[in-house]
Amino acid sequence: MSKPRPRKENKREAVAVVAGAGSLNGLGAALARRFAREGCLVVLAGRTAERLEKIAAEVAAAGGKAVPAVTDLTSEKDVIRLFGLAEESGSLELAVYNAGGNAAVPLLKLKKAQFESLWRQSALGGFLVGREAVRRMLPRGRGTLIYTGATASLRARPPFTGFASAKAALRAVAQGLAREFGPEGIHVAHVIIDGVIRGDYAQTKFADLARAKGDDGLIEPADIAEAYWALHRQPKSAWTHELDLRPFKELF
Repeated sequence: MSKPRPRKENKREAVAVVAGAGSLNGLGAALARRFAREGCLVVLAGRTAERLEKIAAEVAAAGGKAVPAVTDLTSEKDVIRLFGLAEESGSLELAVYNAGGNAAVPLLKLKKAQFESLWRQSALGGFLVGREAVRRMLPRGRGTLIYTGATASLRARPPFTGFASAKAALRAVAQGLAREFGPEGIHVAHVIIDGVIRGDYAQTKFADLARAKGDDGLIEPADIAEAYWALHRQPKSAWTHELDLRPFKELF
């Protein structure tokens, strides 16, 4: 009499959340393309439906899967709904917090509302996304959570004091999550982007600076995305928590 075969566990589709996807030429879109190429269903979170839909359509045209999810990343209700959608779609394996706008404002002209907005975009949103991602990764004892940092994460220089304080707070959130949940199997990484990303944001907000850097002085979004995927694929015996990326011409 033959022995009964063990039941196979249904394998759910791997899901990656990109929280902070703006334009087709930005880092969020590059991350979506990279993760989709690896077979992940990508959930795109951002404030503008039209932009998210364009990225999702491009991913689909290349043979991947992406779902747009209009989300205010500083809203607890929205973020909980976002990760509920991710879990309904499959198994959450990877989440990236890529939100946060810059603002060049001298300190004496920096208004309370501007300072608070910067903090909400970085620290509060990063906390909410990190908490909800970890809550869903912990039962399986695995998952990767990556935060996009900046030069300002390490030092404050005028006129970016408000932005730097927010990015430094986000870095602290990442460190706290890594130390608390790393031993539980959750890989938390913080990536310092020490340079100007070639994308729509830099071209519109800091056009003169982007031009001055020249072609070799800008960071390609697709190359950053490669580094993020490499972090996700690292074995547990040699995890990176903090990684800094810059063009070869950038002084530091």
